[in-house]
Amino acid sequence: MPRNWPFIALLLPLYLSLTACPASEAESASAGSAAVPAAEKPPAVMPDDADPALWVIKDDDTTIYLFGTVHILQPGMSWFDEAVKDSFDASDELVVEMIKPDPAVMMKIVNDLAIDTTGIALRDKLKPEDRTKYEAVMTELGLPLAAFDPLEPWYASVNLSLIPLMRNGYASDQGADDALMAQAAARGIKIVGLETPEQQLGFFDNLPEAVQIRFLNFTVETIDDAAEGMEQMVIEWANANVDALGELMNAGLEDKILYETLLVNRNRSWAEWVEHRMTEPGTIFLAVGAGHLAGDGSLQAILAKKGIVAERIEY
Repeated sequence: MPRNWPFIALLLPLYLSLTACPASEAESASAGSAAVPAAEKPPAVMPDDADPALWVIKDDDTTIYLFGTVHILQPGMSWFDEAVKDSFDASDELVVEMIKPDPAVMMKIVNDLAIDTTGIALRDKLKPEDRTKYEAVMTELGLPLAAFDPLEPWYASVNLSLIPLMRNGYASDQGADDALMAQAAARGIKIVGLETPEQQLGFFDNLPEAVQIRFLNFTVETIDDAAEGMEQMVIEWANANVDALGELMNAGLEDKILYETLLVNRNRSWAEWVEHRMTEPGTIFLAVGAGHLAGDGSLQAILAKKGIVAERIEY
């Protein structure tokens, strides 16, 4: 399996926000990378009809469905049917990671958080050998060398990592979250966001600069494998191979601070939300990045420690 970084596309719907970057306006979204020995890679078979994993939590008067999404997909993928659609149709509330704000509002948030204010150009923050590799990738992708110079390293990295995905047919308006929110709007049911845009961007923005630069360097080193890695992630998601997805996620989050910041700490917060919501009646369809529902730090694992059991729905 190639080493790339598609895990962000399973964790954060930031691609909704990143189109505000002037340097890569047409090719922004969110992506990442992971690593597994080639021998462990399952057959690269995409099913005709995807059946992603689904769980349910129930008590006497409350039902919460847990569904893992991919925030950026290729057009034409079939997944909103069978148990997923039945569970969604039975729900009176959709809960997602973030509700997309007005574009002008998002632009201001991005400018406030992603534009570097130190006056030091991005390339000047890189070691000579890292700068050489970075500039080679920018040239390979047909981007001006100075395109991301005004940006903080995390934002440049996310923008850069998405370009191969967009060029390989992935579309930021085809994510599972978009489809679910469109369905919810059509039905007129309540839509709730677990986080604000400021929080989502802040997860990256608050990382130490050294971590951001490591993130950027890793993106540069693995850029050629991004599309293949993303495809493998989507295959595991489509086939409901939760354990395999968890292995890919853990491999892509080797940096402990990224693992804690992007995955575990947010799952802990969401587990508290679920625990509180279970005290109120209703039926909720909770849809978050599929990476949050896989691996040892999954939302289900944290809920289990609170005595809240999420049962897998087989279909």
